[in-house]
Amino acid sequence: MPLALLALAVGAFGIGTTEFVMMGLLPDVADDLHISIPTAGHLVSAYALGVVIGAPLLAALTARMSRRTVLIGLMALFVAGNALSAFAPGYDSLLAARFLSGLPHGAFFGVGAVVATTMVAPERKARSVSLMFLGLTVANIAGVPVATLMGQHLGWRATFLGVSAIGLAAIASLAALIPHDHTHAPAAGLRRELSALRSLPVWLALGTTVAGFGALFAAYSYITPMLTGAAGYAESSVTLLLALFGVGATAGNLLGGRLADHSLRGTLFGGLVSLASVLALFPLLMNARWTAALAVVLLGAAAFITGSPLQLMVMEKASAAPSLASSANQAAFNLANAGGAWIGGVALAAGFGATSPALAGAALAVLGLGVAGVAYAVDRRRVPPTRTGRLVAVRLPEASEVLHR
Repeated sequence: MPLALLALAVGAFGIGTTEFVMMGLLPDVADDLHISIPTAGHLVSAYALGVVIGAPLLAALTARMSRRTVLIGLMALFVAGNALSAFAPGYDSLLAARFLSGLPHGAFFGVGAVVATTMVAPERKARSVSLMFLGLTVANIAGVPVATLMGQHLGWRATFLGVSAIGLAAIASLAALIPHDHTHAPAAGLRRELSALRSLPVWLALGTTVAGFGALFAAYSYITPMLTGAAGYAESSVTLLLALFGVGATAGNLLGGRLADHSLRGTLFGGLVSLASVLALFPLLMNARWTAALAVVLLGAAAFITGSPLQLMVMEKASAAPSLASSANQAAFNLANAGGAWIGGVALAAGFGATSPALAGAALAVLGLGVAGVAYAVDRRRVPPTRTGRLVAVRLPEASEVLHR
């Protein structure tokens, strides 16, 4: 694997850290800015909104630019957003800075995935995408806990300055390691990129992402009340358990990339079945502490097995113009985040119990499996029939006569 993938992983590490660290800093931010925690929670939503809007918009606006230049520019925007967050004088300016920080997220992963696949042999495409996403999963193991501790001891503003420093390191890595000759944008530019979004298989792939990762976030958004209310863990133990989720996600991401290079569709179906099974077993696994810890690891692994296959499937369905479709898939991930959390919250508010969000997630995983099945059926219909059957149908005496002549 080329060393240039390390540069993409460094950028992904910074993005993953700033995306998830706000959840641990909400009490500190709320206390410092004299706002309520629910109001501070809008800072998480502002970032997600930036991802959803920025992913297709920035990918479309930069369609004719060198992808290397685009990646460096997106990371520069990321640094600016986090630096403005660190120096925001009040809540409104911090809200705007968080929105700005989210804008380059989806486009970076979308364009980065395209660049990663152009630098490797065809049989290693999924693995290259998984190595880029490795930065995102490792952020949940190391980046988020360290950044949270930094914010708790040095102030939340120091956290965003630290993330800005990671962004600067990513810019230096991208400039030094990403080659010029593999990053040229397609000549057709924006029109060709937009045409990719008129394809039904692309939208079915995006729908699979929304349902499949919606299943993850339906449960993960409420993992703390599950661990404390059902499994009996103290709140002080949750940070370590969330790091276990990152370990599972990292293992699942690497395994999914390796398996998808052998069977893209098989890995996707297998991952969704595994995710539905793990979530369906959550009510049983949350009855004891050790099984609850195991459930957290398995949840991360099962969910992220599907990450690389989903990204690669969208890119293959829009093979003529993959950058915009790949970035749109990142917007789909964040729609899954918002939608899954809402569905899990509905189940919890309805009084179905602390583990009910996991069961709602299992239903979403089954829905994702159904959408993936429809996509497979559509692909089968689009395959032109072969003529080999006519050769097999030749009667033996006629074939012998031809051979004799």
